[in-house]
Amino acid sequence: MGGIATVAGRGRKPKPTKLKELNGNAGKRALNKNEPKFDQISNIEPPEWLEPLAVEMWQRVVPQLCANDLLTVGDLHNVEAFCTAYARWRQSQIEINNHGVVVPHPETGVLQKNPAVTVMNETARQLVTFGSLLGLDPSSRARLTGGAKNETVGNAFADLDNF
Repeated sequence: MGGIATVAGRGRKPKPTKLKELNGNAGKRALNKNEPKFDQISNIEPPEWLEPLAVEMWQRVVPQLCANDLLTVGDLHNVEAFCTAYARWRQSQIEINNHGVVVPHPETGVLQKNPAVTVMNETARQLVTFGSLLGLDPSSRARLTGGAKNETVGNAFADLDNF
């Protein structure tokens, strides 16, 4: 027999060919020359259906992704999902700040976990997932090598209003 049985979708996700080329193809394996190439995006406005908190995040993240040549047409759905998850996460944080982690059940008055806590936890996981796909967290960013060098130093989140 000789072959090892594998299940599709298990194991490490393959690194995109572009990243292998930028990082020097350390494994020295043949590069996928047939990998689809999506158009690079240099600037794009947020979709009009995004709510204000999502638009706020879009305006912070997209220019950074574009400046580092990390945004393509194939990434837009991940940016939309990331920004939408951010808006839901912020809304749930505000709800928890206003009403607490536990709230009375509307019919029985018995204290129960605020449903916003569940929303906060779910959207926090979505932020991690989509942020990682876009290179927006330190560990995934360390694996990326963008095309442009951005000399701007600062905290893009410094002027976010408090809850």
